[in-house]
Amino acid sequence: MPKPAPLSSSGARPNLDHWDERVDLAAALRWTARLNMHEAVANHFSLAVSEDGSEFLINPAARHFARIRASQLLHLNAHDKSALDRPDAPDPTAWGLHGSIHRLVPHARCVMHVHSVHATVLASLADSRLLPVDQNTAMFFNRYVVDESYGGMAFESEGTRCAGMLADPKIKAMIMGNHGVLVIGQSVAETFNRLYYFERAAETYVRALQTGRQLRILSDEIAEKTAREWEDYPDQSGAHLSELKAILDDEGSDYAS
Repeated sequence: MPKPAPLSSSGARPNLDHWDERVDLAAALRWTARLNMHEAVANHFSLAVSEDGSEFLINPAARHFARIRASQLLHLNAHDKSALDRPDAPDPTAWGLHGSIHRLVPHARCVMHVHSVHATVLASLADSRLLPVDQNTAMFFNRYVVDESYGGMAFESEGTRCAGMLADPKIKAMIMGNHGVLVIGQSVAETFNRLYYFERAAETYVRALQTGRQLRILSDEIAEKTAREWEDYPDQSGAHLSELKAILDDEGSDYAS
């Protein structure tokens, strides 16, 4: 059975659907802020909660990741053209990017987009490929796409264009040239773990480039083998998020309220 929602500060339990999913998404948002991978109030995480993927949860507009609570997440339908007319309307770029992906890419159950420093540095290079130079960078071998056609802020037409680049289920990350990074997955835990490792991988790669020395690049065979081993690894992503929630709980965080 689902766990009951915790008491809010007023003593009432939030009467909201998809509570466990809300709690996971709020925890991921909080931890992303702690890692300084967010940008002001500009970035967004979303999670599909319907079978066809069109209904989704997303963080509200103009709220800092460090203050998001589970009960504050918006529940939207990607086919509802009146979403931007709601009193609590989502950020228009969040609607454009995440709404388009949830409408057009049903296998993208969870979508996380940030302008984290090292991923954005990589996205700013003329050659934005992430070469497999270590175990973490190899996780993404043959599993990302580079968007080389940045067209401005991610309003609906730009979001639709980006969604079209995620049609192949093998693609788990988009290096958004001149913009940042977007990762997708089947759950909050899987997607957050992937986002975390992408930023770590980008940092390693960028720092290796900064040395100006020749890179030790893995062979395609070993890079692909390593990527598959990451995919087959026992539930690391679930354990990762579970531990982060335990830390937040120990600190008395209100993310799950």
